[in-house]
Amino acid sequence: MSNRLQKEDSPYLQQHKDNPVDWYPWGDEAFTRAKEENKAIFISIGYSSCHWCHVMEENVFENKECADILNEHFISIKVDREERPDIDKHYQEVYMLLNRRSGGWPTSIFCTPDNKPFFAGTYIPPHSSHSSIEGMGFIELAKLIGSKISQNDEQIFKNADEIEEFINKKEHPKEATLLKEDFAKNFIHQVKQNYETTDGGFSNAPKFPHASTLNALLVVDRLYDDKAVKAMMLHTLESMRKGGMYDLVDGGFCRYSVDDKWLVPHFEKMLYDNALLCDVYAKAYLTYKDESFLTTAKECADFWYEKMSEDDLFYSASDADSEGEEGTYFVYSYDEVYDALQNGGYKDIVPMLKEMNISKDGNFEGKNIVRFADGKIPGYFSDVKKILQDIRAKREYPFIDKKVQTSWSSMMIKALFTLGDIDEKYKQRAIKSLDALLKSMFIDSKLHHTTLIHKKPKVEAFLEDYAYLTQALIAAFGSTQNELYLIQAQRFANLALEKFYDRGSWSFSKGEFETKAEIADNTYTSSVSIMLDALLSLSTLLEDEKYSHFAFKTLEYNSYELGRRPVIYPYMLSQMLRYLKGDRVIKSNLQNLENSAKELAALNYPFVLKRATEDKDFMVCGDKSCFANTSKINKIDDIIRNSF
Repeated sequence: MSNRLQKEDSPYLQQHKDNPVDWYPWGDEAFTRAKEENKAIFISIGYSSCHWCHVMEENVFENKECADILNEHFISIKVDREERPDIDKHYQEVYMLLNRRSGGWPTSIFCTPDNKPFFAGTYIPPHSSHSSIEGMGFIELAKLIGSKISQNDEQIFKNADEIEEFINKKEHPKEATLLKEDFAKNFIHQVKQNYETTDGGFSNAPKFPHASTLNALLVVDRLYDDKAVKAMMLHTLESMRKGGMYDLVDGGFCRYSVDDKWLVPHFEKMLYDNALLCDVYAKAYLTYKDESFLTTAKECADFWYEKMSEDDLFYSASDADSEGEEGTYFVYSYDEVYDALQNGGYKDIVPMLKEMNISKDGNFEGKNIVRFADGKIPGYFSDVKKILQDIRAKREYPFIDKKVQTSWSSMMIKALFTLGDIDEKYKQRAIKSLDALLKSMFIDSKLHHTTLIHKKPKVEAFLEDYAYLTQALIAAFGSTQNELYLIQAQRFANLALEKFYDRGSWSFSKGEFETKAEIADNTYTSSVSIMLDALLSLSTLLEDEKYSHFAFKTLEYNSYELGRRPVIYPYMLSQMLRYLKGDRVIKSNLQNLENSAKELAALNYPFVLKRATEDKDFMVCGDKSCFANTSKINKIDDIIRNSF
């Protein structure tokens, strides 16, 4: 018999509708009942493609003993962190406060009947592993908490009050620091300390792609021509695309690698990773002219367009698991590939398999992940890839979360516009997707965060939605010079300032949970830093200094932390450098701008915008005046360089 989640739209909540746990969705009904019946509250937060969320469901939420304890002593609430990032952010802060380290998913929160948290965990197995509280299994822990709440244990309620008081304290930066280019030197030093020299990346296992760090390194190299920066960035980009975390068969990046070599991933694919990495690889191609980077960027975009979209709207994620196991869809046995190649008429099969890193012993639990250790993709692979795709086509495809999210979709749209400067077809895809997103998510003058395709959205937008959508609209204007996109970008930026801005500080959400927006680039780039990007662009394009004023106040408010630990805020660092150095605007007639889109996108200076005029030549301008013109596009780099 289904529980209350059967009426919810969220694919993640739908995954739990048949659990024996009497789940509630987040809402007044659950909290009212908890108070009336004096029951503890258990809040479980996850998302549809989360591997360990599936493990906890199988081991705990499908476990009758666990379910009986929850149903008797608790009001249990399920939250989709992608649908309600405001709730998730609040409880991640709770986890950090209680455990002195960052959390993850699933997130497991225990609260008093009036919803004051006092215990936070992640995955909790059903049975205890040792005697300490950290090792308590779910059954023992839930029994203990349920008993103490029913007995009105004074200490638990006191702890919960203290935690809530601490969380509600608003902290402000210690002091403002003068913004200066020297922050970049500190950033380079800190990145070098984190850099893993053997296989690239900025940590040991598990390795995440850190798209914002790569983007900032690209900016720093283009500004200062730093050989060490260039080497770290190129090595990382080359290593990540060898195969493993990057899916050479279907295209697209998995969430992260569990080893140092980027070989064994958690196999879920997220829209935000692929969008941000698509953009970075496309910009790296424009900067360094490495065709392999362009291939990777196009494969990311093509995978999401062909397999992960519908009616020009992008799905949010695909799962790691299929057929009950992680990675089943993605990996190969030696024999099945050998036989497929033999049936395809290939002769030198053994050396080909060795080159693809396919062996009888395997490189992942006895099976094989396709990988080219030297990073060079041989010519035969384009045809072999089709054979490998045919093998996969006979398998169950991982679950796809068909949720559409404004912020994540806007990331991919922006990446498509970057690719559109190189290949016109991506520009047309970007225009269609942007128009479809606006039609779906901006209804009755109200922007929304998420919905299922063809359903009316219910969750209103957060700062990240306004930020990334504004950035995508500015990219659309840059690509098309259609003034309507610029007008829409200004509208959403104004709304974001009105809703979320307060004297240099930004909120992520207002209303039920007023959460402060992070400035660190964590799972993906901070929405505050994306707003900085948008505000600086609007200031230049509209010649309106109020937007640069808001950008400066934001930078000033965060300057102490930015100067001290820029490695945590790489995108904000790049926007600070932009604020100090200034934009350059290329003005010419629309035909010139369109015909020269690739060359203009490849200009070395990283902060260049475009504006259509009636000029026959290219005018090179700063924020207040134009200082040179030329008919030769290959002269523009020198003109910009000499303008400083």
